Amino acid sequence: MEIAPESALLVIDVQKGFDDASFWGPRNNPAAEANIAALMDAWQQSGRPVVLVRHTSRVPGSVLGAGEPGHAFKDFVAQRQGGEALLVTKTVNSSFYGTPDLGAWLTAQGIGQLVVTGIQTNMCVETTARMAGNLGYDVLLPLDATHTFDLEGPDGLSLTADQLATATAVNLQGGGFARVVTTAQLLAASEAAQLTA
Repeated sequence: MEIAPESALLVIDVQKGFDDASFWGPRNNPAAEANIAALMDAWQQSGRPVVLVRHTSRVPGSVLGAGEPGHAFKDFVAQRQGGEALLVTKTVNSSFYGTPDLGAWLTAQGIGQLVVTGIQTNMCVETTARMAGNLGYDVLLPLDATHTFDLEGPDGLSLTADQLATATAVNLQGGGFARVVTTAQLLAASEAAQLTA
């Protein structure tokens, strides 16, 4: 796996509101935050671009609403939010429908590879990765740098967070939208790229 010198790391919706278990229910992958932090550190140390995406919910009572404490980034993200990071604010699932325009910024920067991380695996992360794949980006998705929550569907159908994450991995790689990888693989590839630079 090769990490391009201009490969952008997308950190999607890593906000305090997702810590509210009473609102979201059971989650998976407790290592997600540590893995996202490790990737942010590696990208910043290598000089590669980092994009922070924040969801501003328009749903009344949402913990991700503007002005709510849960709208803020989790502390480990805020601590790593350098002035060089692009901040995109969105109100829908795809990070490509936000302000400023992510696609326009990526084009202006000559970026063709995206590493997509964040919350929720099967919602904003998967939607962004699908759209990026459709737009022609080389998309890498470290599944262990994402997490999601159990979800109920129609007629009493429900899936656990782990089942949803597995479905996302199959959808994205099986559908040709992205390559599903691990954080360790990305960190090793990033380090190898720096040694040969």
